[in-house]
Amino acid sequence: MRIFTKIAFSVLAIGLTASGFANAQASDKIMPKQAEAVFAGGCFWCVEADFEKLPGVLEAVSGYAGGHTKNPTYKQVTRNNTGHYEVAKIIYDPTKISYSELVEYFWTTVDPTDAGGQFCDRGQSYATAIFATPGQIETARTSKTALENSGRLKDKVVTPILPSARFYKAETYHQDYYKKNPIRYNYYRTGCRRDKRLRKLWGK
Repeated sequence: MRIFTKIAFSVLAIGLTASGFANAQASDKIMPKQAEAVFAGGCFWCVEADFEKLPGVLEAVSGYAGGHTKNPTYKQVTRNNTGHYEVAKIIYDPTKISYSELVEYFWTTVDPTDAGGQFCDRGQSYATAIFATPGQIETARTSKTALENSGRLKDKVVTPILPSARFYKAETYHQDYYKKNPIRYNYYRTGCRRDKRLRKLWGK
């Protein structure tokens, strides 16, 4: 009887272990998929803050892309001699929000008619751009053409659609700046007149 009991418990333990492994595998299969999109929209603090409001966006990471300098620093990029843009990498769940929807939203968070920077931030590093992978580029181009033909904007859309480029993550103090320093962030955003200009361009 004791031998049978031991065998029964051993079989049960093996069964539970196998069941747990199977459940773990199943949970892995239903984990949300992740995809990435990279946008340059002026100050990356603001791009981060705007995109992290969207349902389906898992995280926005501030960084640099598009230039020729390896491992650039913030000071180097803002001097406008690296070729890099301030960008945000948007990590999202494509089962909840599509790349097309992200692009449509992006337009309304920037002034795509300004080639010299964004709002109070001037220079190439603050200009707008969409960095698109081969699978994204047609969607981005179609969206830009639709915006140009919509008549919503009086001036020409100058935001370029660029091939995806290596992304360099910005310094730690830039990440989630709007959360870590809300007073300073809001003071900057208001002083830069970002939202005022966006309301003028896109309405409320």
